Amino acid sequence: MLEHDGQVLTRVDKAFSGEEVTEEDQMVYHMPPEERAHIEKLIAEYDARPPFDEKKCKEEYKEAMEWNFEHKAERLPKEISEQIADIRVFTLGYCTREVMLQLKKQSAENRREMERVSDEYREAILAQDIPAEIRNRVQFHDCTVTELLMGEEVLIRFDTRGGFTNINKLTLVKPEVIKQESEIVGSYWLYQELYRIDNGYELHVLFDGENMPELIVRCEDILAEEE
Repeated sequence: MLEHDGQVLTRVDKAFSGEEVTEEDQMVYHMPPEERAHIEKLIAEYDARPPFDEKKCKEEYKEAMEWNFEHKAERLPKEISEQIADIRVFTLGYCTREVMLQLKKQSAENRREMERVSDEYREAILAQDIPAEIRNRVQFHDCTVTELLMGEEVLIRFDTRGGFTNINKLTLVKPEVIKQESEIVGSYWLYQELYRIDNGYELHVLFDGENMPELIVRCEDILAEEE
């Protein structure tokens, strides 16, 4: 993070999609002095940490592995997990050749499905009659919600230090809140879907926080600005 101070950062989706990168897709990252001081304090505390605690490390490793044993099988298709004699060995990264071949096949199928869904989503978004200015400015991935006000307008303010934009205020004009889950303030904006409706727009947002809260709002207009 210290090395990124002063560097030009580009939105990941634009950097790898081959699309034209505009000024709105880039930002010069300047680390606030208080954040730099905080990181340097963490580094100093890390350098002054106590000696390696072998007993504690073993206990933490045991707890982590037990958690992995419990959840690893849940992530596998049943027909594959039933072929694994000892999930503990699988968790350590070992399996039979037959299981490995099935996992590679499953992985390829998962990748194709992800690409199919991504392509369908991209086509659906491009088919929406949404001005490019709005679509490009409503991009708050990894920004932290600092304020959410509901009323005649829905007003959201952000801490943009973790994101790829300097726009820190979003206003939804004449809103109709379809879904609002708690604990949005303090969470990270993860992903959004924006749709055109008869009298405006419908915005779906998924946040990274406790229970992954979601917000769905219909509105007549969307204003995104830097205060």
